[in-house]
Formats: sequence, C-alpha cells, structure tokens
Amino acid sequence: MPPGFSLPFVLSVAGALLTSAVVASVYVWPLVRAMPRHDALRLLAAFHAFRFLGMNFMVAGFVSPELNPGFASEVGWGDLIAATLALISMAVLSWRRSIAIPMVWIFNIWGTFDLLNAYYVGATKIRNPGLFGAGIYIPALYVPLLLVGHALIFMLLLKPASETRKS
Repeated sequence: MPPGFSLPFVLSVAGALLTSAVVASVYVWPLVRAMPRHDALRLLAAFHAFRFLGMNFMVAGFVSPELNPGFASEVGWGDLIAATLALISMAVLSWRRSIAIPMVWIFNIWGTFDLLNAYYVGATKIRNPGLFGAGIYIPALYVPLLLVGHALIFMLLLKPASETRKS
C-alpha cells in the first residue's frame, strides 16, 4: 500500500457515497422529480448552502497543524464560493429570474469540480487523513452527500423540459 494510505478512510468514503446514492435514489429523487423544477433545484441547492463549513479547515485546532495550509485554504475558499453560489441560485430560483437555470449550472459545475479537486489534491498530496482531525467527517460523510446532491441537480438540469413540471 502507498505510504499514508488509509483503507478504513477509503472504505468510509465509499460507504458514505454508496449509502447517499441509495438513499437519494429511493427517497429523494422520487420527491424532487415530482416537484416543479425551480422548487426542486432550490431545495437541492439549499443543502449546498452549508458548504461554508469547509472554512473550518483553516481554523487552528480544527485540523492538525501539519495539514498543508495551501490545501486547507483551497478547500475552505472553494467551499465558501460554492456556498455563495448556492445561496445566489436559491435566490434567483425563488424570484424566477431568467438567469436562474444558468446560475444553477454555474453553481453545480463549480461545486462538483471543487469537491472532486479537493479529493484529488487530498489523495495525492495529503495521503494521511488523520491530519484532518475533527474535520475528518467533512470528506468522509458530508462530501459524498454533496456529490450525490450535485448528481441530482445535474439530472434535473439535463431532463428535457417536457418531462419536468413547470414552476
């Protein structure tokens, strides 16, 4: 195994991703696909509005002082941008602005790539999930939930207009 590789951490992330996908497909997707598109997108974006939690990676004591500060900063600011884009998306969806769907695309693409980038950088540069300290639950539980949320948003955005209820 590579140095710092943590099979329990990888299995934890995989388990959270699988469980999130199953719960989403059984419980969440049937509900959101039956909702008017703007309402469903607003509901799913609301979950992402809490991504400011990633800023805690830059808080002394939340993570190990040995955690690469560049990685912590990239994660924190990327999440704050994603949370801000989610909040803006919620607002323009609520106001039924013509920019609403393009804004959701921007938020969802940014948010997805931000999470995947954090996993990639974490896997290639951090290699020791123990350095996340109290923040271990963010990549182990919260990020898989967020990734599934992004997938659901993409599914709604890619659905033909004839298959979605109008808002």
